[in-house]
Amino acid sequence: MQTISFSVGGMTCSGCVASVTRVLKSVQGVGDVAVTLAPPQARVTFDAAKANAAQLKAAIEDAGYDVVT
Repeated sequence: MQTISFSVGGMTCSGCVASVTRVLKSVQGVGDVAVTLAPPQARVTFDAAKANAAQLKAAIEDAGYDVVT
């Protein structure tokens, strides 16, 4: 299992946190997800044989949020 963190732009409330959490957990291979509003961040533990950082980033962006680099 690998862990990666993303800074997430566009989250303004607990509903946003719940949305990002939900979309990340829906990616196959994702184990643990921890999303916080302050700082706006998502920490994801995933099986690198089933998922990768690009898929996780795409899931966040597809939900309407920005991944800040």
